[in-house]
Amino acid sequence: MAEEEDETGFDEELDDGSGGVDVGYGKRKRLFSKELRCMMYGFGDDQNPYTESVDILEDLVIEFITEMTHKAMSIGRQGRVQVEDIVFLIRKDPRKFARVKDLLTMNEELKRARKAFDEANYGS
Repeated sequence: MAEEEDETGFDEELDDGSGGVDVGYGKRKRLFSKELRCMMYGFGDDQNPYTESVDILEDLVIEFITEMTHKAMSIGRQGRVQVEDIVFLIRKDPRKFARVKDLLTMNEELKRARKAFDEANYGS
């Protein structure tokens, strides 16, 4: 009977309102598992890497994203994350800065190409 009470209390303790990311031991909703497996394979790991390896890597990715988001929210406009805030945070890391700069440039080129395509097809 005492064990049942402990289990019930344990289940309540697991629901910490973290938005479904950490719902308990072994029951964690994995957000990037498929992508991380593909990336690990692309970087030379086995085609089916150990689940524990993927889980650890995903924990690190989520921790990084969370920290960067909190930092970005604390600078610039309070409570909002903007692209400029992320660029500001990574400005001293040349590899990350170059990658973000490339992605932003590519995004602008895609926007221009979509606009030109739409104007060509639907414009007068």
